[in-house]
Amino acid sequence: MAFAELAVNTPVLRPGSFSYSIPLGLEIKPGQAVWAPFGPKIVQGIVLEITDQPAFGQTREICGVISDTPLLSFHQLKLAKWISQTYLCSIYEAVALMLPPSFERQSLAYISLETIPPATAKNPSETLSPNMQKIFDRLKAGDVTPQSELEKIFGKKTTQNALIKLINQGLVKRTYRISPARVQTKFEKHFRLSGQALAFIKNQNLPKLSPRQTDIFECLRKNPLGIAKSQLNLLFKNNSAVLKALEQKGLVSTEEHQVFRQPIDYSQITPMLHLELSPPQAKCLQAITHSLNTLPENDPNPRTFLLHGITGSGKTEIYLQSLAETLRLGRKGIVLVPEISLTPQTIARFAGRFPGKIAVLHSRLSPGEQFDEWQRIKNGQADIVIGPRSALFAPLDKPGIIIIDEEHEWTYKQQDPQPRYHTRTVANKMAEEYGAVVVLGSATPDIDSYFKAKHGIYQLLELPERLTPYRGASLPKTELVDMRTELSEGNRSIFSRNLHASIEKVLANHEQAILFINRRGGASFIQCRDCGYVAMCKSCDAPLTYHPDQENLVCHQCGRQYSNPLTCPKCSSRRIKYLGIGTQKLEEETRLAFPQARLLRWDSDVTRGKNKHQQIMDTFSRHQADILIGTQMVAKGLDLPAVTLVGVINADISLNLPDFRAGERTFQLLAQVAGRAGRGISGGKVIIQTYTPENYAIQAAVCHDYQGFYAKEITYRRELNNPPFRKLACIVFSHLNHDFCRQQAEVMAETLREKADAGGSGSLEILGPAPAFIQRLRGRYRYQLILRSPNPADFLRNISFGQGWSIDLDPYGLC
Repeated sequence: MAFAELAVNTPVLRPGSFSYSIPLGLEIKPGQAVWAPFGPKIVQGIVLEITDQPAFGQTREICGVISDTPLLSFHQLKLAKWISQTYLCSIYEAVALMLPPSFERQSLAYISLETIPPATAKNPSETLSPNMQKIFDRLKAGDVTPQSELEKIFGKKTTQNALIKLINQGLVKRTYRISPARVQTKFEKHFRLSGQALAFIKNQNLPKLSPRQTDIFECLRKNPLGIAKSQLNLLFKNNSAVLKALEQKGLVSTEEHQVFRQPIDYSQITPMLHLELSPPQAKCLQAITHSLNTLPENDPNPRTFLLHGITGSGKTEIYLQSLAETLRLGRKGIVLVPEISLTPQTIARFAGRFPGKIAVLHSRLSPGEQFDEWQRIKNGQADIVIGPRSALFAPLDKPGIIIIDEEHEWTYKQQDPQPRYHTRTVANKMAEEYGAVVVLGSATPDIDSYFKAKHGIYQLLELPERLTPYRGASLPKTELVDMRTELSEGNRSIFSRNLHASIEKVLANHEQAILFINRRGGASFIQCRDCGYVAMCKSCDAPLTYHPDQENLVCHQCGRQYSNPLTCPKCSSRRIKYLGIGTQKLEEETRLAFPQARLLRWDSDVTRGKNKHQQIMDTFSRHQADILIGTQMVAKGLDLPAVTLVGVINADISLNLPDFRAGERTFQLLAQVAGRAGRGISGGKVIIQTYTPENYAIQAAVCHDYQGFYAKEITYRRELNNPPFRKLACIVFSHLNHDFCRQQAEVMAETLREKADAGGSGSLEILGPAPAFIQRLRGRYRYQLILRSPNPADFLRNISFGQGWSIDLDPYGLC
């Protein structure tokens, strides 16, 4: 008998697989999806390997197959096992990253009466409570009933308690069925003239037709390959009866054709040729193509490249020509962008160079679009996949290059749920598996990446000159404004005098400006001026943000909304003060200061719709707005030649967070948003407003001095043993009860210290426990432990953590 090791879709999160026997006559291969029993339910499973002996003694049989062919390749299964080991997650959580969209299906509970109650069962009328009797009567009146339906009628808790008692008494039984697939291949009816109709036409003896039948018949005659039902509906209203009559006369035949739900209209994209490279670009491309043309075992150089190029230096052209070489070699490519907002612009450039060869994957697509794009990639109908971090796991059969644009961005780190992987780390492992090349591009590289490049772990490629709007163009002039001086001289506006005058000049010259503030909403908190009360979220230890467009307060941690108080809930005072500033308040102040300006706001509050990113981008690109106000979305990779001014309203927002990366984040944000200016022939200027002009990160951003910033930052990291000199693990316990949460964190800290002492882990530091930065989140208190060592995963791998614990290895920020 053969056995299969399965990764099963179940909340039992143990790191290993589960053993199942394979029924005789059922052929199963690694990577295939199957149904398997787990407790009383039937769940989905992915076959990891076929063995002669089970890893565990007792096994149950696989029920059947979901997919006739493997969904995952050998390399994908191997990568999933590595992710599970590296990020300490269950094997199914790792496998799920690579499964088709909408793959997961649940077991649904159904309730019915026992056909033959056991002899021990008592008369229901004597033993049932009122609630049990109501549910029992409901089941007597019908057939098998979904448990969810009973819960809607009688309440979830009441139903669950009553069902347990009814099942224990042998009066009802619970069975499970698999929920229907949420997304399937889409088909549409196509109509064409039948063979009989063609014979009638040839012999010129058509039967008599009504005027409407004649119109549709002639339309089909002009479209010999057939026409879709949706197209016919546009041409002829209420055509169902007419088509049915034509079918009954044998003149029309129908076929089912698959419909591909394409997220992008590629027909609207203009094909483009490669551009001529500058000498620095040609040198970088030569290094990448050399690795692409060299087998990994024959390549003595690192096959991960850090492409460090200042903003506007032509990194994208190197990506495009590297991809062209990859495709010429018969392999495929993955291009990752940090934000969904960048996907449309990236697709337009890449699809223009590689028409018909692009697929896109991201969460804003409809489930049907995601499903069809995944299938296209799986079937080999796409050579290049573009998207955010999840696109890394697209089912490409022969990836030869993985490009990560803006590689420093925090969005490449998965936060929740597990596995909490970093895209850059997984991409390097994936490239190792496939013999591929990785290109990391950024104007402000991650400190860890630049450190590796400096020490020969990556190959460092540099583009020191700007190509936009012309070769050798200088970076925009950057001016620093000390807002403390503005205040002392009587200016209480959010605009410094310099910024205000610069915006007036831009508007007079019919140019465009970007105003950047990395906080959305109106006021960041509201406070009573009499008693000091601050409006806080009831579920989180976080102040509520005022949103003037909705006239309400919103928690930016859990999304909960509250009505805006007119008086203080604590002392009834009417002296409620709105403090702080976000994008909505900035929009309001800008409209008051510059009433002639056309404004556009770009933040997550206005981009909830499917195509909102593209609409905002198109509107601003067509110069239908003068000033774009936004959060970090406007700082990432946008190429807007008409922008001659960038104003940073407050450079200090991210500077004072309790995080060792605060300086790095501030520098990167300022440098990136500054790079949006001066990409046209008119040049550009950047104005940075701050209350801490002496800070090293702000000073370096003003001077466009990455090397100077890196030198200071790496010194601080070395002194404090922070990454890249040590690795971190953030271990968090959450619970509804504060005291229990703290006690459990203290017990775990003691356990870890004892194990570290017993194992001789002298290089391991355990910090805490301490309350998380936001101590209560979504109603749960959180305490955290920080581990610092050369490899905390090795220490944590064999430690059992119970429910309520989460582990984040290499956290991008501390909680």
